Amino acid sequence: MPTPIVRNYLLLPTTGLHFTAPEAGSALETAFARLTETVRLDDVLDGTESVGAVVMDSSSEGGPKLVQIADADLAQVRAQLPGVRIVPEVFYYPQVQREKILQPFRVMQGQPRVGVRIKLTDAKTGSPLAGVAVIAFTNFAQRQGEQGTTNAQGVVSFKNIGGKKIEQLFGYPKAGYWSLWRKNLTLTNDQVFTLQPLKLDYIDAKQFFYPSAQTDLTVGKGVRVGIIDTGSGPHPDLVLTGGACTVTGESPTDYADVDEHGSHVAGIVGARGTSPTGVRGAAPGVELRAYRVFGKNSDGASNFAIVKAIELAVADGCDLINMSLGGGPADDATKDAITFARSKGTLCFVATGNDDRSPVSFPASFSLSLAVGAMGRKGTVPANTTDVPYAVAPFGTDKKNFVAGFSNIGPEVDFIAPGVGIISTVPGGYAPLSGTSMACPLATGIAARLLATQPDILAIPRTDARANAMLTFLQSKVQSLGFGPTFEGTGQFVG
Repeated sequence: MPTPIVRNYLLLPTTGLHFTAPEAGSALETAFARLTETVRLDDVLDGTESVGAVVMDSSSEGGPKLVQIADADLAQVRAQLPGVRIVPEVFYYPQVQREKILQPFRVMQGQPRVGVRIKLTDAKTGSPLAGVAVIAFTNFAQRQGEQGTTNAQGVVSFKNIGGKKIEQLFGYPKAGYWSLWRKNLTLTNDQVFTLQPLKLDYIDAKQFFYPSAQTDLTVGKGVRVGIIDTGSGPHPDLVLTGGACTVTGESPTDYADVDEHGSHVAGIVGARGTSPTGVRGAAPGVELRAYRVFGKNSDGASNFAIVKAIELAVADGCDLINMSLGGGPADDATKDAITFARSKGTLCFVATGNDDRSPVSFPASFSLSLAVGAMGRKGTVPANTTDVPYAVAPFGTDKKNFVAGFSNIGPEVDFIAPGVGIISTVPGGYAPLSGTSMACPLATGIAARLLATQPDILAIPRTDARANAMLTFLQSKVQSLGFGPTFEGTGQFVG
């Protein structure tokens, strides 16, 4: 007998996220409420045929359920729950450009194996740098090449690319240094490459457009921001007022960062450090809450975890939600969650994606998301770093400003913000990262900074009227940089 094919699905009411009148009190709602974790559907439903589906997680009594269903049982589940939508579980990913470069690539085949080793060191001290991910592309367009990581002596050895022309060489340290980028070279044994140490008073694009020297620690006070990401902290520059983990099977109270992405995002919004020993976010006075939707051993975030996080962020009174994630298929459950947030007076800022000017990715492409693309400015990253190639046309009214080459574009774009070489917090230190993942929280942070000056708007009852008033005000604080609406939407916040 063939092994049954089992998949995960979300169960939702016909419309929206929760059962409400006229369904309230109905037999369907009563059955739905009984679908709690580990319950089998055939123990609840009245169908004559057995259904082996099991509830894996539940956001609330009348809210979305995550259910594991065999393909053979799917028709029976639909038949026995006629007032319930069955939505496939899908996944979304951080929108940081480094992860795009580090994706799997093709190793050269059918050619002589010639090894070569190189060394990476600190440009100031000459000390070896361990743990740097190094990628050598012999054909960048075809993603052909080889990857390795430096050892304790700062050395990385390649087996196949000795004597070959390297189109592009990338080096990504974990923290404390700028990245490495070279092009059109042939590597030789024991060749040394140096990485520039990070200085926290460096004027990156964030600092150029929104100087933190003008941002005291009360800026943003009165606004609460939810970061839906890989978790946040611990970090001395980050003060979190709470949060949750919504990953099925993991501790709900463990919202510490399982990567570094969420800490970097949170720091851009509201880090409270002081240069030159720390960094300061766009709105250090905000209340930051972290909602971890990425599992400890997972690259992607489930739509169920995201929906559950949005529900919690709304219940916790978040005024703004930041989602620096995307890349999955359009999903009804995520749309309903963003719509639910909007109906409760909460705005969701979402990264447009890093697919080299491809159409805006989901969920940023959803009409009720506020989609944020990335731009940069020449002179705000050091030479020979991986951020340099992103400076491509179109250029703005000020020709030093550019739309980042990776930033997705289209009519769905609402705003643009700096997202190239942005210095922020990561567990264990600080790092510069690029991506619409970085642009999105900068827009969120400046939006929080602006809204904090409007107590009358913040005092509006939490309905869609409040969300609309917030957005109308924010749109009055935007200026075009001259890129055109396909690239920048209405433009950049003036904060």
